[in-house]
Amino acid sequence: MIQLETQDLVVQIAQKGAELSQLYDKRTGIDFLWDADPKYWAKHAPVLFPIVGTLKNNQFIFKGKHYSLPRHGFARDHFFELIFLQENEAIFEWSATPQTLLSYPFLFRFRIHYLIKQNALWVSYEVRNEGDEILYFSVGGHPAFKIPYIPNTRYEDYYLEFDLPETAPRWTLEDNLTNIEPTPFLINQRTIPLSHSLFSKDAIVLKNIQSSHVSLKSNTSNHGLSMQIDQFPYLGIWAAANAPFLCIEPWQGIADSINHNQNLLEKEGIVPLNSGSVWQRQWSVTLF
Repeated sequence: MIQLETQDLVVQIAQKGAELSQLYDKRTGIDFLWDADPKYWAKHAPVLFPIVGTLKNNQFIFKGKHYSLPRHGFARDHFFELIFLQENEAIFEWSATPQTLLSYPFLFRFRIHYLIKQNALWVSYEVRNEGDEILYFSVGGHPAFKIPYIPNTRYEDYYLEFDLPETAPRWTLEDNLTNIEPTPFLINQRTIPLSHSLFSKDAIVLKNIQSSHVSLKSNTSNHGLSMQIDQFPYLGIWAAANAPFLCIEPWQGIADSINHNQNLLEKEGIVPLNSGSVWQRQWSVTLF
């Protein structure tokens, strides 16, 4: 386990999956990150790469050949090399291997950069195309935050708040695939009151949110967190059934639609990256 620490925050990252495993605010004594209790969900904050969500039949087609990838890809199951470390910063790297080429036929180098700035953690993704042909990929974050994080409070005491009033439908999932038509959800509103029933039909998936930040807040306390999400076109919001956490997920990519033809080049949210080129995006979480 790699630990970063400043006067405000303590952050831990596991080398397996370069997964964020602790996000502790020394000023308030609140450990905001979910503890990965396997009773509900045995993850803290997996990184989603080289796909986000589920492929139809867990397969994609590239140049006429079928390849298989699990839901959210395979990066979370591989060990990353620590290539840079100082008190408030760490960079992890993982590259294609003969094993990964069997299920994902692209030469890539994937870096994840964690940086503490005052009371905020910045998480950056960098994908480099090491091959001679166009690389196709998606990437996303999946951090889970404890609810309740204030003692003697309930799940229903918390809510999400956007910077701006949002009008956005919800793209529901059917057998982990995206339905063709959305259902009404946000109508000129900034807040989403939280309840376990919100996730009875799996994740809330939103597209092209106008706000730059979404905050997790409590009706009983001034403490919470704010995530910068504006570099990602999709936002997932999810919790396991009756689980005491909430995932706020900035995505570049989305699960296949129920009628998708499985052609990787036609997958919604897929990023084409030219040979030798580098793609970068970042999100941040600020604790207050």
